[in-house]
Amino acid sequence: MSDCIFCKIAMKEIPAKVVYEDEHILAFHDIQPAAPSHVLVIPKEHIPSMAQLEEHHKVLIGHIHLAIQDIAVKLGIHETGYRIVNNCGEQGGQTVHHLHFHLLGGRHMQWPPG
Repeated sequence: MSDCIFCKIAMKEIPAKVVYEDEHILAFHDIQPAAPSHVLVIPKEHIPSMAQLEEHHKVLIGHIHLAIQDIAVKLGIHETGYRIVNNCGEQGGQTVHHLHFHLLGGRHMQWPPG
């Protein structure tokens, strides 16, 4: 989508501090971090939200979660723990309508989160 900020980041039209990239996904530091380590992991394919996932996205979602393991190691948060967050829809707190996962670590996480 031409007006999607995450699509523009994936296409390198907007710079980002990339920590991981392959042919399917991109991971980069959040510009407004909510934790010492806060990375956004996005598919390069524009998918508006979790609510728009289709059967053929199963492999992509699994790929994203396996990549998150590698990113957690790279960030040094794999042993102390981390949180993976996906916001879906307005009441779920989604502000960018491109599927993305927040990888948060480097501090104790609170519960309940919202």
